[in-house]
Amino acid sequence: MSTASYTVVGMTCGHCVSAVTEEVGGLPGVTDVAVDLASGGLTVTSDTPLDDDAVRAAVEEAGYEVAGR
Repeated sequence: MSTASYTVVGMTCGHCVSAVTEEVGGLPGVTDVAVDLASGGLTVTSDTPLDDDAVRAAVEEAGYEVAGR
């Protein structure tokens, strides 16, 4: 099991949280997604090794971006 944390930029409401949760939660192996609107925190848990680029792409697909690289 692996867990990774990210900071998502641009979320302003509950719909934003839902969009990110849905996109990231659809990635292969992902078992849990926790998003904190106030901090922009995103924690992803997977039963397989996480593909960092895939997580970033899913966040972008939801319409937001991951801070830093």
